[in-house]
Amino acid sequence: MFSIVFRLLFLFATPNLSQDFYRFIWDGRMALEGFNPYLYTPDYIINQAGTKIKSAQELYNGMGSLSASHFTNYPPINQLCFVVANLFPGQSILSSVIGLRLIIIAADIGTIYLGKKLLERLKLPSSNIFWYILNPFIIIELTGNLHFEGVMIFFLVWSLYLLHFGKWKWAAVVLACSISVKLIPLMLLPLFFNHFKSSQAHNKPTTFLDTIKHLNLPQLVAFYTIVISTIILLFIPFFSMEFVNNYSKTVGLWFGNFEFNASIYYLARAIGYAITGYNEIAIIGKILPIISILIILGFSFFKDNSNLQKLITSMLLVFTLYLFLSTTVHPWYIATLVILSVFTNYKFPLVWSVVVILSYLAYTNPTFSENLWVIGIEYIIVFTLFIWEVTTKKKTTR
Repeated sequence: MFSIVFRLLFLFATPNLSQDFYRFIWDGRMALEGFNPYLYTPDYIINQAGTKIKSAQELYNGMGSLSASHFTNYPPINQLCFVVANLFPGQSILSSVIGLRLIIIAADIGTIYLGKKLLERLKLPSSNIFWYILNPFIIIELTGNLHFEGVMIFFLVWSLYLLHFGKWKWAAVVLACSISVKLIPLMLLPLFFNHFKSSQAHNKPTTFLDTIKHLNLPQLVAFYTIVISTIILLFIPFFSMEFVNNYSKTVGLWFGNFEFNASIYYLARAIGYAITGYNEIAIIGKILPIISILIILGFSFFKDNSNLQKLITSMLLVFTLYLFLSTTVHPWYIATLVILSVFTNYKFPLVWSVVVILSYLAYTNPTFSENLWVIGIEYIIVFTLFIWEVTTKKKTTR
């Protein structure tokens, strides 16, 4: 009850720690006017005479020049949320903000319900869900600042809940919905490779060939086919070759152009500066994703993900290592780690959800430049606890 009340306190508030919501509303209003949001940048639309988008100039100014100059990167179910939010009564930006917020709150209610039931099924304390649902960071970042990780998380938890009951076909559909809100769960998809076992598999596989031998291959192929087919179906209304080109370029920008609140990347960047005198993001931004892919494949093929709790633990560790290697780590990215952690014995995501707030100090100066000493403090704390938990604490998995 208190978790809902705390969220409703933000209902009529305009976010002041993020400007992304302006782009959310813009995309929704574009779709309502019959435009494909993946084919036109705000810069292009605003320069066309007679644009019909309501409050176009205010939205354009609010989203900032960086967002305005790029094509949207938000997947189709996220776009549907943007459209629905703009259908709420009223023509103002605030009415659309209320619409966005109510969708996120509804998703959180679903996460409370399903998360609690899943914890009970895993024989874990159902109170663990409060580490997520009452976490001030989660309330501020998702409900307050209108980040749709909350909706993505709802579908992810729902998918895991269905998977636990053996309803793997519906779990695949719901997982595709999660990916179609935010692309983050797409990187977790390979982890399911070692989850579907044949009825004859009793012993833990010791080699890759042993893993292959014990797979329930038809079920595994069907699961991946359903996930991929559902994602394609959700994208079809927006499909064109121009869309493919625009979307791939926009997503690629996150690896080769943007940098914020990074850890290992900043160390690599400093080494690059020392050697060449230049920011080598173009090179480093290509190497780090390759390392991330190798980590994902390692956890997928050689880690025992046979039961749900082991699978969730692998998801937590893989996504953590991905963020450690990323060039951009916005605070709201940590929300996924927080929800996964409630189904494990790892607590470092909870600490990270506190110290990540330090990254917002960059917003206190006009140039939005980061204080690397502050970022260093954040990651010293997180890395220390992460390494300690991974190497010295005994994790109970079933």
